[in-house]
Amino acid sequence: MATVSTAAPQAPPVKQARTSVLALGTFAVGTSGYVVAGLLPALTTQLHISATTAAQLVTAFAVAYAIGSPLFAALTGRWERRAVLVGALVVTAVGNVLAALAPEYYTLLAARVVTAIGAAVFTPAASAVAAELTAPERRGRAVALVFGGLTIATILGVPLGSLLSQQLGYQTVFALVGAFALAGAVAVRFALPKVAPPPPVRFAERFSVAKDTRVLAMLVTTVLACLAAFTVYTFISPVLATTAGLHGTAVTVLLFCYGIGGAIGNFAGGRVTDRWGARRPLLAVVAGLTVVLAVLPVVASTAVGAGIVMFLWGLCTWSFNPPVQHRLIELSPVHAGLALSLNASAIYLGVGLSGVVGGVVLDVGGPTLLPEVAAVLTAVAAVVVLVGWRARTATAREEVAVSS
Repeated sequence: MATVSTAAPQAPPVKQARTSVLALGTFAVGTSGYVVAGLLPALTTQLHISATTAAQLVTAFAVAYAIGSPLFAALTGRWERRAVLVGALVVTAVGNVLAALAPEYYTLLAARVVTAIGAAVFTPAASAVAAELTAPERRGRAVALVFGGLTIATILGVPLGSLLSQQLGYQTVFALVGAFALAGAVAVRFALPKVAPPPPVRFAERFSVAKDTRVLAMLVTTVLACLAAFTVYTFISPVLATTAGLHGTAVTVLLFCYGIGGAIGNFAGGRVTDRWGARRPLLAVVAGLTVVLAVLPVVASTAVGAGIVMFLWGLCTWSFNPPVQHRLIELSPVHAGLALSLNASAIYLGVGLSGVVGGVVLDVGGPTLLPEVAAVLTAVAAVVVLVGWRARTATAREEVAVSS
């Protein structure tokens, strides 16, 4: 099969099918990363640990991902891209199987690190391949479709994991996720063409794109937004138990509501970004997140109110990725893969910090304080977005002054 090195013209259905296969892979790695939120009650019961301790499984995964993404991007930089994607999904599958077989908490913690390494390689590589195989005017939608796998993970993976764990235990859930990751590896191997690696880049150069103030602003925004979202999402079971007295199956249904909102937000975010650019959609999303999180403890006092606010929260949260990634590709088209890799690290740095920050807030102020702290973080993210765009304007003016 011929190696693809540029976005060669292909029929739209072919491109769509290839991007869909990548979305299948991100579903597997997304479920691997997010499923702990749905498993929290089962983990605390079966392992006899607190919710704060169980949440450190999220932290371990996220920190390993944040560190591993640029490191393994450098180590695999000269490898053919399809081989990288297949290998990453196999590692993800192995990590989940190890988690299913783990006899106690610390072995499970180590298994989560293995899983994170696979996810850290796959997600940015999949985004970069999707962008390379897609015409520039459709890249926002292509990246959104790849990240659609993550939203489907929140629609199906996390709620089904929560439901199955109540009946069969968390081990079965990890085993099923591992099997799906392996199936994704097979699908990528046979559905995608070979894709040539990007031009070789030294390890130090992989961080050079962050020297651009505009790129750095996007990365900081990502950290803050993900920290805010997962400070609440990781502990959503105790939050809903406190605000509305909901447990078990009711929480599973509400996770579905969140996921459906996320799916709509992700695809709408891609289309809106392609039409209006990244700035206005990004500011609207961050503002919406701030409002939704601020009112969550009040609105989620009943099952209906909780369903509405969970849907809106998912809608805003998953509208965030397309404009950010579109902006990063726009700022650094030559090193888009590097910028997306750093953004992947920023995502999981925020997720990793959420386990720590959320645990502290939970212990000090209780579950209802979590959304309020998160709302403050998203408000700060909005300020960073504005500062980042002003930096762009200032840079442009300096360039004009120098050229004149």
